[in-house]
Amino acid sequence: MSRRSILISGASIAGPTLASWLSRSGWEVTVVERFDRVREQGQNIDVRGVGRQVIRRMGLEDAVRAAHTGETGTEFVDERGRAIASFGGGTDDTSGGTAELEILRGQFAKILYEHSSHDAEYVFGDQITALDDDGSGVDVEFRHGTGRRFDAVVLAEGLRSRSRALIMPDARIHELGLYNAFLAIPRTGDDTDRWRVLPCGRGRMLSLRPDNLGTTQASLSFISDVRGLDRLGRDDVVAILRATFADVGWAAPRVLAELDNGSLYFEDIGQAKLDTWSRGRVALLGDAAHCASPVSGMGTTLALAGAYVLAGELAGHDDPRAAFARYEQVLRPLVTKAQQLPPGAPQIAHPRSRLQLSAFRTAVRVAASPLLGRVSGLAGKFMSPPAEAITLPEYPMSGDVAYATREVTGK
Repeated sequence: MSRRSILISGASIAGPTLASWLSRSGWEVTVVERFDRVREQGQNIDVRGVGRQVIRRMGLEDAVRAAHTGETGTEFVDERGRAIASFGGGTDDTSGGTAELEILRGQFAKILYEHSSHDAEYVFGDQITALDDDGSGVDVEFRHGTGRRFDAVVLAEGLRSRSRALIMPDARIHELGLYNAFLAIPRTGDDTDRWRVLPCGRGRMLSLRPDNLGTTQASLSFISDVRGLDRLGRDDVVAILRATFADVGWAAPRVLAELDNGSLYFEDIGQAKLDTWSRGRVALLGDAAHCASPVSGMGTTLALAGAYVLAGELAGHDDPRAAFARYEQVLRPLVTKAQQLPPGAPQIAHPRSRLQLSAFRTAVRVAASPLLGRVSGLAGKFMSPPAEAITLPEYPMSGDVAYATREVTGK
C-alpha cells in the first residue's frame, strides 16, 4: 500500500511540528514555505502548558531550554525606567508573564525544522496558487514549481493567510485595533534580564526584552482606529512610529534611533474566529485557523497543541475529513479559552488618558504586592494564560521512544 501524502504550507512553528509527527506516523510529508529559508527573525515566545507537553513528547525540551533567552521576570516601569511593579518568572509549565521556557521565535522554528527535515521534504521559495479538491485528493498548483497531487493539504500559515482565501474567501479577521513593531537593538549596560514594560499613555506601550544573541528585543505598540498601516512601505511605517513615540521618555529615543537599522517587523494585531477549520481535504492550522493574538500569550501553545492533535487524528483515521472534524472537536475548547482576552484588552494595557494610566499602574502594583497580590493570587491570575485548559490526548504515535528522543541533529 502506498504511503498517504500531505502538503503543509508554512515552515514556522505549527507546520514543522505537524511534519515531525506525521512523518513518524508513516505519511509522506512535503512542506512548502514562501520565504527562501527558515526565518530566524522574531521576538520572544514562550512554551507553556499543553504546548510544553508536546515538545516534551518530541524530545525537544532540553534543546528549547538550551536556547532560553535568559529572561527572568517582568517589570512595569515609569518614564525614567524605574520599576513600579515586578513579577518573577514562571517556575512550572504554565505560570508567569515570563514563562519558564522563553525562546526567540526564529530559534524555535530552526529547532523544529531540524527535527523534521530529515523525514519531510521542504520546498522553500514557493507558495500555493490554486487548490482543486475532487473528493479523493487535492491537486495543487504552485507559483514556481510543477503542480502535484496530495491526499490532504494543511495551511499552517499566519493570521492573514493568503492561501486560506482559496478555500474560505469570506473569512474575516477580528481586528483588535492594535499595531505592534518589533526590532532588535544593540544591548547596553542599562539593559537587564527582565522584560521591562512602559505603558506610555495615549494608547502606546514600549517594552525591552533580553535575548541570547547579545542584543535586546524592543517592541513599540499603539492603539489606532485606522486599519491597513501594516501594508505601508517601511519608510512610511518608520515615520509613523517616530511621530507616535516622539515625546516618550526612557528607552524610546534609543529604540527610534535604530528603526533604520536591521530588520523591522510591523503587524496589525487580530484574531481568527472561524466557524470551521477545514473544507473537504484541506485544513487550517495555527494562526490561519485560530489566531488568539500575541495579547493572549497562547499563540505558540495553540500551534504546538494543534499540530499534535491534528497529526494524531490523521494517523488514526483513513479519511482526512473525519480527522479534521475530530481535530477541531478536541482543540476548540482550548482555542475558545485562549481567545477570551482579559476584560478591556488590549486597550486596558494601552491607557489613553492620564486617569487610565494612573489606574493601570495602581492595578499592577496591587497585583505585584506581596501582601495583597500573593495572598489573593492576583499575580498568577494577572500574568498566566489558560495553557492547560484541555487534557492533551495520548496518541499511539507518542509511544515511539526512539523517534521522540532523537536529537535535533537527526543523528
